[in-house]
Amino acid sequence: MSWDGWTLGWKVERRIEVEAGTMLSQVDTDMERPNHKLLLILTLLFSTVTVESEYLRPLPRKTLTFSRYSISKAHSSYPQQVHISLAGEKHIRVTWITDDKRSPSYVEYGTLPGRYDSIAEGEFTSYNYMLYTSGMIHHVVIGPLEDNTVYFYRCGGKGPEFQLKTPPNQFPIVFAVAGDLGQTGWTKSTLDHIDQSQYDVYLLPGDLSYADCMQHLWDSFGELVEPLASTRPWMVTEGNHEEENILLFTDKFVSYNSRWKMPFEESGSTSNLYYSFEVAGVHVIMLGSYEDYDVYSEQYRWLKEDLSKVDRVKTPWLLVSFHVPWYNSNKAHQGAGDDMMAAIEPLLYDASVDLVLAGHVHAYERSKRVYNGRLDPCGAVHITIGDGGNREGLARKYINPQPKWSEFREASFGHGELKFVNSTHALWSWHRNDDDNSVKVDDIWINSLVSSGCVDQKTHELRSTLMIP
Repeated sequence: MSWDGWTLGWKVERRIEVEAGTMLSQVDTDMERPNHKLLLILTLLFSTVTVESEYLRPLPRKTLTFSRYSISKAHSSYPQQVHISLAGEKHIRVTWITDDKRSPSYVEYGTLPGRYDSIAEGEFTSYNYMLYTSGMIHHVVIGPLEDNTVYFYRCGGKGPEFQLKTPPNQFPIVFAVAGDLGQTGWTKSTLDHIDQSQYDVYLLPGDLSYADCMQHLWDSFGELVEPLASTRPWMVTEGNHEEENILLFTDKFVSYNSRWKMPFEESGSTSNLYYSFEVAGVHVIMLGSYEDYDVYSEQYRWLKEDLSKVDRVKTPWLLVSFHVPWYNSNKAHQGAGDDMMAAIEPLLYDASVDLVLAGHVHAYERSKRVYNGRLDPCGAVHITIGDGGNREGLARKYINPQPKWSEFREASFGHGELKFVNSTHALWSWHRNDDDNSVKVDDIWINSLVSSGCVDQKTHELRSTLMIP
């Protein structure tokens, strides 16, 4: 790990959690005295390191500006803002926009460049927002597709060829994670770093474009993310900046829902604001912080039904993501997630959720396993990662003393990588944007709650909560 560029006077507490078996492989096998091995292992397993570091934070960066689709001016039927998402088992949804309202909604695809042996038709929509009229937004589901395979595709029979890679169907699998993206120079830096990583699926826990009712910013955001979002599935959920509520406008999520269709129907949900999907042994639930979530709500009913279908033998890892964090020691947005936490945390605890990913607070924080505000070995690890690069800047002020459940926190832009190595172990790492270099600052091995016995211990509670006979 590089310690270059850390902030003077900052104290960063990290607990080194490493499996004993992994450490044994790193100990010099030529050691003649076994007690040396044991001493080294115990030291690394149980020591806490406090680092005083020096970091000269770069200056803020301005919002990016984009040309108004110079290609589309000459070719109105060419695809713009292409992005893909998972759409049920072995299927991918391809989304793009055209200025030509007569452009067809179909995708040609195959495993060789320029040779398309399959074709799929889909649907299109558009929307009006005040004086703005969107282009034609096309959604086409292609598949069934082979796992871990590169496909070449073309949208609507016009324009350039794109290529995508489907996720694997078994471990290992890697998720890239960053929320609160926006469209600044730091956003571009974050996306560049993610592009350099070997990820399979991108998770975005809310606040995409920061359009905030200025609809042309949705278009520029689509242009900004197309190089990445057209090649790997982007799975997103809504944040407060998607809630574009103005005057008497009734459909406050019309922009988000029209442009970023997720597999809500495929997962039995009635709303694009919450859904679930499974990939390579991981069940992922994307919840809506801005949709009703109390125990009488449709979202809560759907969540109980979705959890009742999870097979922890087939998918040993259970991951949940939403926008507003429940565990947050930053002074920004204190208590904002309390109501949702009171309603839903007991349900997620009984279901033995392994990790919870959130955004909203423009900083990074990782918790220990926690439930109901207390350390709990069967609770979830909560990660706040609303640090993608938005124009509002960083949330720099933290509450002191640091809560017992808080393991690591820092106000910097960056992204996370979550690698599920197998059914029992996952490696989480957070990478700071440091003068355009991706610097790994925090990492930890996480044991699944299946392997720790928590899932078996809470079987009765879960069945009772879900009312399973």
